[in-house]
Amino acid sequence: MSSGNPVHFNLIAAAHAVMIERGFQPDFPQGTDAQLAAIKAHPETPAAPDAQDLRSLFWSSIDNDTSKDLDQIEWTEQLPDGRIRVLVGVADVDARVEKSSVIDGHARSETTSVYTGVQVFPMLPTQLSEGITSLNENEDRVAVVIEFAVDSTGAASGGKAYRALVCNRAQLAYNRVGAWLENRGPAPAKVAASADLAAQLKLQDSAAQRMLNCRFQHGALDLETIETRPVMLKDQVVEIASLEKNRATSLIEEFMVAANGVIARTFEDGGVASIRRIVRTPKRWDRIVELANGLGTKLPADPDSKALNEFLLAQKQKDPDHFPDLSLAVVKLMGPGEYVLVKPGEVSPGHFGLAVQDYTHSTAPNRRFPDVVTQRLLKAWLAKTPQPYSEGDLNAIAQRCTLMEDAARKVERDMQKRIAAVVLHPRIGQSFPAIVTGVNEHGTFVRTLDPHVEGMLVNAGKPGAKKGLDVGDRVTVKLVSTDPQRGFIDFAI
Repeated sequence: MSSGNPVHFNLIAAAHAVMIERGFQPDFPQGTDAQLAAIKAHPETPAAPDAQDLRSLFWSSIDNDTSKDLDQIEWTEQLPDGRIRVLVGVADVDARVEKSSVIDGHARSETTSVYTGVQVFPMLPTQLSEGITSLNENEDRVAVVIEFAVDSTGAASGGKAYRALVCNRAQLAYNRVGAWLENRGPAPAKVAASADLAAQLKLQDSAAQRMLNCRFQHGALDLETIETRPVMLKDQVVEIASLEKNRATSLIEEFMVAANGVIARTFEDGGVASIRRIVRTPKRWDRIVELANGLGTKLPADPDSKALNEFLLAQKQKDPDHFPDLSLAVVKLMGPGEYVLVKPGEVSPGHFGLAVQDYTHSTAPNRRFPDVVTQRLLKAWLAKTPQPYSEGDLNAIAQRCTLMEDAARKVERDMQKRIAAVVLHPRIGQSFPAIVTGVNEHGTFVRTLDPHVEGMLVNAGKPGAKKGLDVGDRVTVKLVSTDPQRGFIDFAI
């Protein structure tokens, strides 16, 4: 029997409170409005004498359905030698946000936009991130263009970066483009109406698939954790939908990995200190080995990303239902990514999960502060002017970005729990198929399969309950209570 009654809980107020609790300042400081007015008073496309005019190219963007802060656009060209030339245009945020200004100071403190599901808390004012500095459709913008070529093996070469004038000709979304590329759905309206756009996307997909296969050969991990988003109806959350990877998400991911590698190598070759994005070799590799052994696979004693990925690919084929849970366990055992200062001549620790050695963050300056810093370092190097940050500055910024990224993950996790508690409240009394995801001293935890929601089994050790539950066991559970304030969801066998 279901309660059927929605719970009255202000998720937006809760998101604001959680932001403050986790160390963010969600409201912009005094002086922001005056600086915005000064920015708006200047032409939207500032004079850039060193910028190439690439507005005639058929640029397009692919992002989430709801994204308004567009950071990058893409264009490709088939070369006579069989390689595919790739251009990634990145919003030139630095052209509008002056270093050490009020807005820049706030961005340096927050370091990232936070997406809570019910409200976005942007690093930059939305008048910038969704307007003046966003690569919006049919708007001329200044961008930093990152160029490289992809050969038949998927190897990228010929990397370089420069400033350019660009214009996004088509703003597209992952789900529909992905379905079309995979022959699961019709072409999106803009694609159906333009043979040039359709050809562009097919060529982009071809380049991305080459690069993806190449990274897999070098040990990039094919992980598939489950992401969800709330479905809104008249400002109320009514359902939880799962977000799935597809060819369109892979396309953008591959282009971003390659573009970030170009920038990292540019700094290395130019002797420029920079902030790198790294995931260290897992300290808990022994536990990953133990996990694989329990599933019948022997991994090397020393960390080996290629061997790990071969195991993951085999498990994905063998047991797709449990693969997201295995992926999540591996992600947790690898540990979180972090930002570090890399000085000229130093070897970067690299990114274990992506199987790349040279990696920085440069392609999302509207929503991440490290990317703004990288942009300023690059522009100074291109212009042969003094670098805007000392090594001490970069080290302090890297540490702050790591700290606040961890805080942002906690905000998003806290809100996911509260959103799920609100959505499921009317379904108290209903039964759900589920998988056991954790058993520890605190209790037994399960994830329902539809919707994907985590909760605790409150009667796992009581008379009548199934004995000896362990991770991976399939069970049918009944929802007994939800508490949006604390983000608790309780199930019973």
